[in-house]
Amino acid sequence: MEQRAFGSTGLAVSALGFGAGHIGSPDLSDREAATLLGTVLDAGVTLIDTARGYGLSEERIGRLIPGRRGEFVLSTKVGYDVPGLADWSSQAVLAGVDRALTQLQTDVLDVCFLHSCSLEVLEAGEAIPALHAAQQAGKVRVCGYSGEGAALRWAIDSGAFAAIQTSVNLADQWTLGALIPQAAEAGLGVIAKRPLANAAWRFEDRPVGQYEEPYWERLRTMDLEPADSDWTGTALRYSAFAPGVSTAIVGTSSAAHLHAALVAMGGGPLPDAELDRWRAAYAPHEAAWPGQI
Repeated sequence: MEQRAFGSTGLAVSALGFGAGHIGSPDLSDREAATLLGTVLDAGVTLIDTARGYGLSEERIGRLIPGRRGEFVLSTKVGYDVPGLADWSSQAVLAGVDRALTQLQTDVLDVCFLHSCSLEVLEAGEAIPALHAAQQAGKVRVCGYSGEGAALRWAIDSGAFAAIQTSVNLADQWTLGALIPQAAEAGLGVIAKRPLANAAWRFEDRPVGQYEEPYWERLRTMDLEPADSDWTGTALRYSAFAPGVSTAIVGTSSAAHLHAALVAMGGGPLPDAELDRWRAAYAPHEAAWPGQI
């Protein structure tokens, strides 16, 4: 697996990262989760991204693969859903960091994101100093922001963060032209989330009210299919090999799906002609299609 510099942070990450949301489901047994995590690491994937909102995910990563902590860069998210504390308060950020360290059974969080907080929260100036305080205390290596639009632009411009996480896929291309080049130029590590566009192409009919609906609508409007009919491969290669992207994270509970992603990555960057087709199909809608949180 190709390893890349994570911006100017001094960390290195695999071109394909693992989004650990699915292993937080109680429908997945500990044994299944442990097997999947082992398969991820055995494949050379060196970024695992989790969050306090992903059910059992943090706790399972800490408990099920404790002897392999040195093999991967660990990324998580804080600042919200702390009982008794206001979201994005300094207390919530610091308590979130401490809880994550305990759940993940680690001494330090390699990358820690403020996750999708608003521009107003960023400008208020409480959450960011708290995250920096955790970094200064040795609990966090790299401070990051995960989000879209104006808040993401502010985060990049602020100089307060060394990493960003943002949606990048066939149906969500805005940041590739508007912000990722700027972030890369500034030396920020860039994690592309949702590289498969929630696999919205799976649905023949509109998935009304479901997570996939916005991307389903966009793909139908773009009215384009991969030249080689390989949706997974085209989508993943589009995101993972986009200029400025350090790693693209794929979430799954299936070893078969993980294997398919690994095979797709072996194809390398998409041909220029295929990239041009997708960019041209997206361009007329760019102003009306904001990044999906």
